[in-house]
Amino acid sequence: MSEEEQKEKPVQNKKQKSREEKQAEHINRIKRTLVASFMGIITGAVSWYATGVPDANGIQAGSSLLGFMLMLAGIVLQKHIFMLSGMDTTKLGAKDWFYQGFMTFAFWFMTWTILLTATLQ
Repeated sequence: MSEEEQKEKPVQNKKQKSREEKQAEHINRIKRTLVASFMGIITGAVSWYATGVPDANGIQAGSSLLGFMLMLAGIVLQKHIFMLSGMDTTKLGAKDWFYQGFMTFAFWFMTWTILLTATLQ
């Protein structure tokens, strides 16, 4: 392209968001993170309770697969919680859903581990 053709093309900027739009998006991200965190804590506690109190060796009588399945159910349930709270889930991409799942998994794992170690002492 010649220099004249390059000068003729207008530079297209991304849509400028207002301060209110940025704040609303930020608050929605915080809400999604809180839902994922609380869902992880709740499913961790339910997993610990459902699989039974560990014995002296730290082995739970119930299946650990049940605890993992409860965590997966918590991840799926999040979308319904978002919809019930009025959040727009159509704009969420794969990266957003991966983040939600990871946050739930992390808090589930920490909660279950803390409960397991607290009962062994």
